[in-house]
Formats: sequence, C-alpha cells, structure tokens
Amino acid sequence: MRDLHNEPLWRQIIAGAQMLFVAFGALVLMPLITGLDPNVALFTAGLGTLLFQSVTGRQVPVFLASSFAFITPIILAKGQFGLAATMGGVMAAGFVYTFMGLAVKLKGPAFIDRLLPPVVIGPVIISIGLALAPVAANMAMGKAGDGSAELVPYTTAMLISMPALLTTLIVAVFGKGIFRLVPIISGVLVGFVLAFWFGAVDTAKIAAAPWFALPHFTAPAFNWQAILFIVPVALAPAIEHIGGVIAVGSVTGRDYLKKPGLHRTLLGDGLATTAAGLFGGPPNTTYAEVTGAVMLTKNYDPRIMTWASAFAISLAFVGKFGALLQSIPVPVMGGILCLLFGSIAAVGMNTLIRHKIDLAEARNLVIVSVTLVFGIGGVLIGTGNGPGDFGLKGIALCAVTAIILNLVLPGNGHWKNKHIDDQLP
Repeated sequence: MRDLHNEPLWRQIIAGAQMLFVAFGALVLMPLITGLDPNVALFTAGLGTLLFQSVTGRQVPVFLASSFAFITPIILAKGQFGLAATMGGVMAAGFVYTFMGLAVKLKGPAFIDRLLPPVVIGPVIISIGLALAPVAANMAMGKAGDGSAELVPYTTAMLISMPALLTTLIVAVFGKGIFRLVPIISGVLVGFVLAFWFGAVDTAKIAAAPWFALPHFTAPAFNWQAILFIVPVALAPAIEHIGGVIAVGSVTGRDYLKKPGLHRTLLGDGLATTAAGLFGGPPNTTYAEVTGAVMLTKNYDPRIMTWASAFAISLAFVGKFGALLQSIPVPVMGGILCLLFGSIAAVGMNTLIRHKIDLAEARNLVIVSVTLVFGIGGVLIGTGNGPGDFGLKGIALCAVTAIILNLVLPGNGHWKNKHIDDQLP
C-alpha cells in the first residue's frame, strides 16, 4: 500500500485537486438539475466531507457530494412546499442516517440487512433512474425538465445534446487512466463549446457576476409535510453509502465496517446531509468516481480528501464560476443525463442480479413489481392538490412500500446479503 504521510505537502495538494476534479461533474450537475445553487453545493460538499472526517477520525478516503437519489423529491418538494421547507426535509433526511448509525451501534450491521435487503434496494434504485428518464429526454430536446416550455429550439438542442452524450459515452468506455473517471466533465465541455457556438449561452450574466461573492445560502424551515415527503428517500442512499464504504475498503485493504465502524460512517454521512440542508445545499453521499480515482492513483491517505474539501469550499466563493455553471444550457445536461439516469437504473438491476434475487418466487416478484409501478407510475397515496395537502408519491412512496412489503410478507430473513454479511466477523 502506498502511504502519503511521508510525501511532500505539494503532492497531497495536487492529489486533492485531482479528486475534486473527478467528482466535480456529478457534484454540480445535481444542483443545476434541481435549481439549487452550485456554489452552495460546492460549499456543502466540502463542509460535509470535513464533518465526515471529524466523525470517522479521518480514516476513510472518501469524498461526499450531491446525491442523485434526491433529484425528483427535491424538484417536487420545491414546487409544493418551497425551497426553505425542502431544506428542512433534507436536514431531517440527515437525521435518518444518524438514527440508522445508532441502530447499527446497538444491533450490529445485520440490522441494515434486515431492513434494506437487495429485493428492496434494487427496485427502488431502478425507480430512481427510470422516474427521471423523462427529465433527461425533455432537457436533451431543449425543454424544461417537466416539458412545460421550450428553452432552446429543438434542432439546436439536439445538435448540442447528442454530441455531449456521445463524448460522455466515448470517454467512459474508451478513456484511459484518470480520464476514464471524468466522462461527465468531458461531455459538459464539448456540449458547452457547441452551445456557445450556437449562441445558446447567456454570457451577460457571467460578465455581470462578481469575482468573489457569498454563495446564496438558504435557511431551512421545518414543515412536517415536506419532511415526510423527503425522508423516505434517504433509505436508498443509505445502502449506497454502505456499498461505497465497502468498495473503498476493498481498494485500500481495510475493513471500515469494523474501524472506524459502520455506525460512525453513517453518522458522518448524516451530519454531512444535515449540514447541507442547513445551508441550502443538496444531500450528500459517497462518490464512486472518487473511489475509482483512489484505486487508480493508489492515493490512500484520507488527507487528500481534506484538500479536495478545501478546494471545493474555496471555489464556492468565486461568483463568476457559479454564474458560468448556471449558464450551461439544458441540452448540455440533458444529453449527459440520458446516460446518467439510465446508469442509475442499471445499478438497481445489477443489485438484483448480483444477489441472485429469484423473481420466480412470488414474494420477490410482488415486492419488485409493486415497487416499480408505485415509483415510476405516479401513484399518489393521500392528497396533493394544494400547499396544505400531503401525499406520498414517487421515490418516497416506493421506498416505504418496498420496506413494508418486505417486512410483512412471509419469508423475510431467508436470504443472505453478501454485500454486508461477507464483511462481518
């Protein structure tokens, strides 16, 4: 194992900048899709990673940033409850991780297995990806995410979005070394250049923005309806977090479920997400791209993530940089999202396949089928026609449904989740 503790400081700084570069594309893409401030997302990603390191004793080389699982609920919650109430829901989602960490401390990691087995997590992740498919398609064609308005003419939009998508595909499949880990940034750069060529970039806002400015922080407001709308979604990224911790452990050769312990990593993730909601940023999660970069560069020292956090926080205060990010036209993002959202659904399918979930068994078939329809079909439980109404729908509804079905249907516990159990003593 390569140890950076004895290496020059300048190498650690460069390695930290490289890690932020790898995470950057997905980090800023999520807030741009949901209408959040990308500068705030940079700030909360850096702050969240530092909080994670403080809780885990700076033992785990991971970087935390914007979670794509929350895209749909944040968009819907903003429209129904407002941004401040949505951030209150994000803070509450962070508390869910904290409570799960406490449960793991008291009952052991097997508790997560029983609550969130693969037959639950798989269809929920598939729903996250497929529910977002119309958003990607609309944006690729130059429309708003909900298709309500045409923002860029169709022909121009397709000439921008498809090359951006093609570039992302080529880099992801044929890229070598560190470049294989930055397909999103590559696609954004090509798409932005084309958008600038076609006159689809609003340069006036970039010119008017100050060089240095405070990010547009938003204080949370607590609304029980918004909280209940967003909190169930936290269950899916929780298992994503566990997978990320196990993955980086397999790279570094250490068992982070034992030391610092899953309860501490969940607590760190929870504090990072709660802090994000406090300032108006998106919920945080561990990034697989950064784990890939750790594996490729063999930079195992968690201090490089401290430097990545410092760079992220510093960029958050560059006003022109934020204006540049917000000027990226929707077709650029739409083209890339055609791949990204499909990839999320593929991860869910791979979860079912890897754990050999037998869909010929009635119990599994029922859970997967109902979860998918509830998650993608737009089923609403309750009322949701006015600001004072409340109803579960989308990802929140399918997550709750999958958990309840798994707990009440006969046969719960007659499987083994290798993703976690193989790591247990």
